[in-house]
Amino acid sequence: MSNPNFDAEQLYAALAERVKSALAHAENVAIVGIHSGGAWLAERLAKDMQLAERLGFIDVSFYRDDYAERGLHAEVKPTQIPFDVEGATILLVDDVLYTGRTTRAAINELFDYGRPRRIMLAALVDRGGRELPIAADFVAETVTLPDDQQLVLQRAGDGSFSLTVDHA
Repeated sequence: MSNPNFDAEQLYAALAERVKSALAHAENVAIVGIHSGGAWLAERLAKDMQLAERLGFIDVSFYRDDYAERGLHAEVKPTQIPFDVEGATILLVDDVLYTGRTTRAAINELFDYGRPRRIMLAALVDRGGRELPIAADFVAETVTLPDDQQLVLQRAGDGSFSLTVDHA
């Protein structure tokens, strides 16, 4: 079901402004999006920040601590990190920050590629419910949802974003 209170394009604009401002003078910046919603956001951020050659994507399916329970997702995407992670300032991007488990898995996978100087986290929405001590450096909106609901980011053919609330 759609929620008219979530204007995903407006949320993206707010997130992008915060990220651009904070990273304006940072060196060796790279952007890594977590599949799938975070990857879409990362693509647009990289374009807006002229960092297209410093863009990577990560799929945490094999790194999740609940892999044995959840099994392999049908749409596993390959991780693509086409730059040197060693010493880089990595902006890790996800669409919705919830328990923190996806972020932890992404950080673990990033370290398989090298030791970044710094990892910062950007999330379009923080919905609370943390199970691990993870916090976003940049977030556009903080919301509270019942456990039986989830936020789903979608990308239209023209690249525009929409955000819906679905029942889990």
